[in-house]
Amino acid sequence: MTSESKRDLTFEEAMQQLEETVRKLESGELPLTDSIAAYKQAMTLVQFCRKQLDEAEFQIQQLVERDDVVTGEPLPGVGP
Repeated sequence: MTSESKRDLTFEEAMQQLEETVRKLESGELPLTDSIAAYKQAMTLVQFCRKQLDEAEFQIQQLVERDDVVTGEPLPGVGP
């Protein structure tokens, strides 16, 4: 996965590629060198997905905090 292709990749597409890569690795049918390349690709996809999830979590946290300030109460089902 190149840096250019990462910019165009959605979270869902990255997860799909990651699942396909894991299936190939788990099959045990790849030669060693291909397994190593697939593992590297999987780790890159994991990092990309983790970053996307972290950004989404941050945005949600900002919305929750903003709602707490506006209403004085947390969103239902959020928080202690």
